[in-house]
Amino acid sequence: MFSDQERRKLQHEIKTYMIQYFKRILGRGVDDVKITIFEDMLIMRLTGFLTEPEKYIVKTPNGSEKVRASRRQVGDQHIIDNIPYFEETMKANVIYQSYDIDPENDFAGHLIVFDHVL
Repeated sequence: MFSDQERRKLQHEIKTYMIQYFKRILGRGVDDVKITIFEDMLIMRLTGFLTEPEKYIVKTPNGSEKVRASRRQVGDQHIIDNIPYFEETMKANVIYQSYDIDPENDFAGHLIVFDHVL
């Protein structure tokens, strides 16, 4: 179990890692990343990740679903790329994860549950 100070440090490290990951993968970062470690969970909130063309597409008929589908592809790859990092960093195994994207509000959320309290 992490102390309060260790938890805050890890939250900051993961936030920095995620900003760098999205810059490397997508060529641009996100406006804000909020990481919360609570009990056996890591909760990630991302805002401001859509490109200007995606923001335009969201406003068109069916555009929101098109952007959601393309960004879910990015999310699926994010999981493949980063679950090992999260497991190593947390010294715990992922037993459940879920994410969703809300293109209308330029928001994504990712919940990861580990096999023991962090």
